[in-house]
Amino acid sequence: MKFTKMHGIGNDYIYVNGFEEQIDHPAEVARAVSDRHFGIGADGLILILPSTRADFRMRMFNADGSEAQMCGNGIRCLAKYVYDHGLTRQTMIQVETLAGVLELQLFPHGGVIDKVRVKMGAPRLERAQIPMQGPAGQVLCEPLVVNGTTFEVTAVSMGNPHCIVFVDDPHTFDVTGWGPHFEHHVAFPEGVNTEFVRVLDAHTFTMRVWERGSGETLACGTGASAVAVACHLTGRTGRRVTGHLLGGRLELAWDETDNQVYMTGPAAEVFHGEWSGKGADNHD
Repeated sequence: MKFTKMHGIGNDYIYVNGFEEQIDHPAEVARAVSDRHFGIGADGLILILPSTRADFRMRMFNADGSEAQMCGNGIRCLAKYVYDHGLTRQTMIQVETLAGVLELQLFPHGGVIDKVRVKMGAPRLERAQIPMQGPAGQVLCEPLVVNGTTFEVTAVSMGNPHCIVFVDDPHTFDVTGWGPHFEHHVAFPEGVNTEFVRVLDAHTFTMRVWERGSGETLACGTGASAVAVACHLTGRTGRRVTGHLLGGRLELAWDETDNQVYMTGPAAEVFHGEWSGKGADNHD
């Protein structure tokens, strides 16, 4: 299986060109190639496929083999791949995901793509849309007891569920300790991605993220988009913000006219290779 490793501000995935390669058991492959000791090493696997509804279709599998609806950093890298590898010459493309068809604007520089703007869609704010257990309505600064401790949480879906927690300092907060408790909390029947956030000023925030199925990652595009919405809804920032993640920076805007969230950030290619099929599932 030929593959390309790519990353969006440190959120790294193994990409397979589904126009040329066929993967019969993608969940198993995702687990094997994602293993950072016995595999290639990544946050997951992304398949680039034909679509009957858009220019391309993206299937994304977390490191544990679970399939996710969308990945903001991952879809930017997909856009770079299809342009740089000659699958399209268009700088405006549509990509089908489990979260719907998304529009992407590609910015060429020196014949390759180094930045992509993604129309992430409208945030879903009703509790049932997250989904999250409890009474109807939005979840804004709501108390949630997690492993015996009460946190104030705000919930936003960007096609996948996000729980935003504002903390004093994300860099000293025990993300790896608390992350699994949020991910598997009974309030979230499909699990949840959790962002631990500090707002620096009306235009800037910093965050760390625990992604369901992958653990802590250096960045999460849908997570940063959800945080931008949560920051504005709770009166902490305006609609245009810069998000500082462990892997780098994203520019985010929640447009007042069309209710869409726009995310702009870089995409990078790391290396190409050929995987033999041996890896994480083959060791004791």
